Order: sequence, then C-alpha cells, then structure tokens
Amino acid sequence: MNTDESLAARLKELRLKQAWSLDQLSEQCKLSRATLSRIENGEVSPTAHALGRLCATYSLTLSRLMLMVETDDTPLLRRNDQPVWEDKKTGFVRRSLSPPSDTLMGEVLECTLAPGAKITYPQPPKPGLEHHLVLLSGDLSLEVEGTTYDLTPGDCLRYRLFGSSTFKAHKSRGAKYHLIIL
Repeated sequence: MNTDESLAARLKELRLKQAWSLDQLSEQCKLSRATLSRIENGEVSPTAHALGRLCATYSLTLSRLMLMVETDDTPLLRRNDQPVWEDKKTGFVRRSLSPPSDTLMGEVLECTLAPGAKITYPQPPKPGLEHHLVLLSGDLSLEVEGTTYDLTPGDCLRYRLFGSSTFKAHKSRGAKYHLIIL
C-alpha cells in the first residue's frame, strides 16, 4: 500500500472510530461530503488545506497523522528514509526530518513552498502548539492569528498557535524552512 492509500485508510479509520457518518464529519471539518468520500476512497490525494481541517477535527498534528500512516520509530532516520508528502495543488512539500513518537515530544519538519504558494489553516490541530520556524531560503510571509511577519533567510519566528495561520511564499522565490513543533 502506498502513502496515499495508507492515508485514505487511516482517515476512514479515524472517522469510524468516532462513529461519525461522512455527513457528520463534513459538518465538523467544513469539507464537502463528496470530497471526504473521494479522500477516504483514495480517489484523490488530500490537499494541505483539507488535511489541516481533518487534523484539527481529530485533534492531531499533521505529523502525528503521517506517523500513524508511515510508522517508523528508529532513532536514526537517514534522509532517504524520511517521509515526504506533497500537495501538488498548492506546491507544498513536507519532509519529516524528525517525526513525532510515543517517547519524544518534539518534531522537526522541512517544508518547501513553491513560488506564490499560499496555505491557510483556519485553526491549529491542538490549541497552544509551540512552533519555531527558521527560514532557510526564499521569502515567507506568515500570518499568525491576524499578525503578519515577513521573514528572510536566517530569521526565526517563535509562537504558540491558538488560531488561524497563513503561509505565503514570495511569487518569484518560494520558501524553504524548518518547523519545530513542541
């Protein structure tokens, strides 16, 4: 089973564990029933926006969900073995450098946004998550709960997330950053 198929199966399992119908899940996460059905049946790969809404509904970080899909709890994770997920629609690529585990609290992500890409998360998967974002290259505009921060390479933005966030890469350069989540 590939990552998309495993993700579809895990999302369906999470819904059934809650004893929710597709209509009930649709009401909770504000995605259409048809979209949810296509995602759970593996007919489409979910976008970052859709996964953000689903993770918030299930009170999971995206990394925790992906860990449930790609479980590997070894202490050393070589670059070629690090899980990568891509949202082709938005040009977002997420590499899990240090995935979450049962024994460790933090996680480290390497994220790349294509030039002009924009991703909005209406709410965090868990209120109060601590984020440390270090911009490696490009230019990134990050709006956290109504406050906008324009980052250039080497900048670090530290925050706790309780509300919405929007990541927007510069039109010509894109952005590559590390995100540490605690």
